[in-house]
Amino acid sequence: MSKILKAILLPALLLLSLCCMGQLRLPRLVSDGMVLQRNTELKVWGWDTPGQHVSIAFREVTYLTKASPQGSWEIKLPSFGAGGPYQMVISGSEEIVLEDILIGDVWICSGQSNMELTMQRASPIYTQEIATAENPEIRQFNVSTRYDFKNPQHDFDEGEWVKATPETVLSFSAVAYFFGRSLYEKYQVPVGLINTSLGGSPAEAWMSEKALMEFPKHFDELQRFKDDDLIDDIQKSDNERIGAWYNTLQEKDAGYANTPWSTPDLNTDTWPSMRIPGYWADQPIGNVNGVVWFRKEISLPPSTKGKPAKLLMGRIIDADSVFINGSFVGTTSYRYPPRRYDVPAGVLRAGKNILTVRVINSSDKGGFVPDKPYTLSIGNQTFDLTGDWKYQLGAEMEPLGPPTFIRWKPGGLYNGMLAPLFNYSIKGAIWYQGESNASRAKEYRTLFPAMIRDWRTQWNQGDFPFIFVQLANYMEARETPTASDWAMLREAQLQALSVPNTAMAVITDIGEWNDIHPLNKKDVGNRLALAASKLAYGDDLVYSGPLYKGFQKKGNKIILTFNHTGSALKVSGEALKGFAIAGKDQQFVWAQAKIKGDQITVWSEQVKDPVAVRYAWADNPDQANLYNQEGLPASPFRTDQWEE
Repeated sequence: MSKILKAILLPALLLLSLCCMGQLRLPRLVSDGMVLQRNTELKVWGWDTPGQHVSIAFREVTYLTKASPQGSWEIKLPSFGAGGPYQMVISGSEEIVLEDILIGDVWICSGQSNMELTMQRASPIYTQEIATAENPEIRQFNVSTRYDFKNPQHDFDEGEWVKATPETVLSFSAVAYFFGRSLYEKYQVPVGLINTSLGGSPAEAWMSEKALMEFPKHFDELQRFKDDDLIDDIQKSDNERIGAWYNTLQEKDAGYANTPWSTPDLNTDTWPSMRIPGYWADQPIGNVNGVVWFRKEISLPPSTKGKPAKLLMGRIIDADSVFINGSFVGTTSYRYPPRRYDVPAGVLRAGKNILTVRVINSSDKGGFVPDKPYTLSIGNQTFDLTGDWKYQLGAEMEPLGPPTFIRWKPGGLYNGMLAPLFNYSIKGAIWYQGESNASRAKEYRTLFPAMIRDWRTQWNQGDFPFIFVQLANYMEARETPTASDWAMLREAQLQALSVPNTAMAVITDIGEWNDIHPLNKKDVGNRLALAASKLAYGDDLVYSGPLYKGFQKKGNKIILTFNHTGSALKVSGEALKGFAIAGKDQQFVWAQAKIKGDQITVWSEQVKDPVAVRYAWADNPDQANLYNQEGLPASPFRTDQWEE
């Protein structure tokens, strides 16, 4: 069958099959336990036999309609106040009874991995919050990963509304949960969280084909990926290339050639040593790719013999397999997740134990990420695993290029993970994304506002509140002022506040220099909720940290003014830091700064004729300490536009 014929016939056949089923069907969102948006007209929709009469009985009123010739139907319900639980009876060719329906506030929670990151992932710092997460009025609907480059989808393949409990909350988005919890504690209104996010996704993946027409490069790429054969060819090529690399690695790995290097009594006297954590690029073997084996002897007291344990191996680049006394205890296939392994009872011995870690690195610097926990915990005893480890190169390989992440291509996630939501009334949206667009900050200045406008057009609910997270501090801090892609992206996010009814949560004070996924999601959620209190609920409060307004030059000093100063500007610490100043030569140096009322004076003895100031302008502005008295950090900014 030709591509053109398939494109015409397959959707028609699918629609025909749905129409001829003679069965009432509802979208996944319209299901038991759903949270409906209060104080607005609601739409309930579905499918049934063409011409079939359909009714909805809800709160002692019955609403009627008839399925279209294509088999679709919808019924509009009037506005309701918060409350529940309620029952809804939908009747057509059959009857469906929906139970436990709440009416409250529904929020779209979207973005990339920092929105996707679950309470399970953040659990080491939120044990109490998880243990007390019993709240049936906070619910999440998690949208499963799906992309489509041809047509906006009408439903999801799976998904259900889940109440927050100590068990279920582990699968909630951590940012979304803390956001929802903060709103519930303040307003005592049911909260529905629709988590539609995907790690690594760029903003253009969440935009409609029409919106992408403003961005020809992305629009053209969307057209390319409408070709199923192209996708099949790419996936086949990637699978063959990556599979061949790993097969060759396995064949070459000396650690599996004869006696496995995970064997406890292996003689490693001739193996060199290196300090862990660290990277083997800094060792004599250099920055090679392939597989490197690491071994460490651990001496344990008799009281630990045979007991289960918890092994924390920080973060490892890229993949690892871990053995204790020759027994396999865990593996992780990529660099970002924390390594948390359960050691079964009976593996550990009194006295000498051998911990072996096989590390595969396909590109960049391989090794153990610093400033992460490397410990073995047995009961109330914890043993430090940092220090000298033996290591040996198992196999050297040429670098392996990454796969083609088709799911991130323009328009795909919009069609697959966003479009099925547009009939569902919402309160607003929260958004945590930007890392994947950091190298294209200039484009993001127009791309991100276009995305917000696109969403608002599709939901047809006016300028609903759209609240986003500015990028956290990340990567190694620099000793001198320098250019920064992440600072440029933060600036693009700051500029997006010109879009009506938007707000931004600044979090450059709660990131982790060595982790693109900082665990502190509670403060992120709470700061988003604070902004929502203003935008969505109309509370009169300080919801933002200081935002740069303008400057004027006075002699050898520059005077800065700000919006959102709250009750007053404040320095966290003894003196303001993070400010840099430059003259016409565009050479920035660290500057002195002092708060004077709602203004800040900036100067440096090295710059006699200053023309520009930057604040927190770095990947990791770890020195930045400007806040308002309400404890909200100032957004990074610059007064110049030199790096364009």
